[in-house]
Amino acid sequence: MLKKEVVRDGKGKIVGSVTSGYSGSYESVVRDENGHLLGTTSSRFGTTRDANGSLVSNNTSDPGLLIRRK
Repeated sequence: MLKKEVVRDGKGKIVGSVTSGYSGSYESVVRDENGHLLGTTSSRFGTTRDANGSLVSNNTSDPGLLIRRK
């Protein structure tokens, strides 16, 4: 089952979203406040990748690494 979480800044503004529950090579999809893809995370492989598929982290599956990137 897919689960979507909205990410807000300290002032309540939406800065992104994380949709989890996918099966396969990634478990979560991270999007910005406009719905554009920022990247994916995989707890299975312990990786975080940007929208181009480039490795952002090879030891953590943290969506926050993608939301904070600007």
